[in-house]
Amino acid sequence: MATDPKPEREIMLSLIGLLGGLALLIVLVMRGMSLFVATPLCALIVALTSGIALLPPLAAEGQADLVTQYMNGFTGFIASWFFVFLLGSLFGKFMESSGGADSVAQWIITRLGTKQAALAVVLACAVLTYGGVSLFVVAFSVYPMALALFRDADLPRRFIPATLAFGSVTFTMTSAGSPEIQNWIPVEHLGTSPLAAWEASAIVALFMAVTGYIWLQWMLKRAVERGEQFEEREGDPKSGRENLPHPALSAVPLLLVLGISFTTHDQLGTSALIVALLAGCIGAAMINLRHLHKPGEAMTEGGVGALIAIGNTSAVVGFGTVAQVSPAFDAAVTWVTGMPGNGLVSAAIAVSAIAAMTGSASGGQAIALPILGPHYMDQGVDPDQLHRVVAISSGALDSLPHNGYVVTTIRAICNETHAGAYPAMGALTVVVPVAGLILCLGLFALGM
Repeated sequence: MATDPKPEREIMLSLIGLLGGLALLIVLVMRGMSLFVATPLCALIVALTSGIALLPPLAAEGQADLVTQYMNGFTGFIASWFFVFLLGSLFGKFMESSGGADSVAQWIITRLGTKQAALAVVLACAVLTYGGVSLFVVAFSVYPMALALFRDADLPRRFIPATLAFGSVTFTMTSAGSPEIQNWIPVEHLGTSPLAAWEASAIVALFMAVTGYIWLQWMLKRAVERGEQFEEREGDPKSGRENLPHPALSAVPLLLVLGISFTTHDQLGTSALIVALLAGCIGAAMINLRHLHKPGEAMTEGGVGALIAIGNTSAVVGFGTVAQVSPAFDAAVTWVTGMPGNGLVSAAIAVSAIAAMTGSASGGQAIALPILGPHYMDQGVDPDQLHRVVAISSGALDSLPHNGYVVTTIRAICNETHAGAYPAMGALTVVVPVAGLILCLGLFALGM
């Protein structure tokens, strides 16, 4: 008896719409269109080709609709992360307004030299990320220092987003021991430890750090040789301020954020970030009180910046939420997770593909692991190795141009364009992690 070809046609049409909507979203983002316009438009394409009702009254009982799905993703992300974004933005503004960022930057430049400005930014991001500070918050808090460092070193500012991202979402985010959520989601599903497969993880992290930094320096050198320089913009914090606070005092707020988030993460979860950032804001204001310029204006700008940043990210999450209820998405997840052969390779492909579609490392894990975990554990795959492969692969193809962190860092925090900033960011946050993933799979194949 012949099978009904209708479901296959529906899945194929849905797949065309899903891939087309994703491709269009990337193109529109690269061309500078607002995510508040681009994501609903691309979600509409997914809905029309997937048989998803456009409005709640048009949906059958129990059926998803475009408006509800999009807004559930949009508002759900805001509900979960608004205070982290708000306090992170305020923290960055207080560090900027008090001169703390300039003070720390000058101290680092004095010790490392202006030629090591990029290294200083990478190290600052790495320390904060591995200390448990949210990736978005790291970008908020380190950006003022990065801007001062790049200004003093006369380096093209379009590389700041790539430098921030390299220190945050590559060799630290998915490494053994990292308190970032991307290293903790597998713990829940696999019963492993955050230190799972730490030996291979250490080698992969070292490889990504060295390779990525050499590549970053090469790109900066090429840009400088072409005559690119740092360009001042209206609204930039002024350089050359006199009577800056002492570097040691200026570093205290950063240490507060790092220390509190690291020591209270197990007890408070993501709420630890709220407590840590609040302490950082208070510390930045109180310690550098006499240096603080226009605190009211700083708080206003910080609040507006937080809304823009979380809005951009929530818009992408809304698109991903619509994509998740399409027939093609379910079919793609089933196909990838059911691939024959080495379980670790299949897991890497599955998580990478889902993270790419949703533009989220944590989203890729959350969708794939409930299926992957039991399936490969029953096949005898080592849970520690599976943990590390899932973590690293989630941080590879997630950093496409529509990723919320990418959009927020480039546009809302650094005020750059995708056309200028993303090529370097893509090289360091997509190509380098993919190479690290391949190395990890090779190490496990050799029995490490």
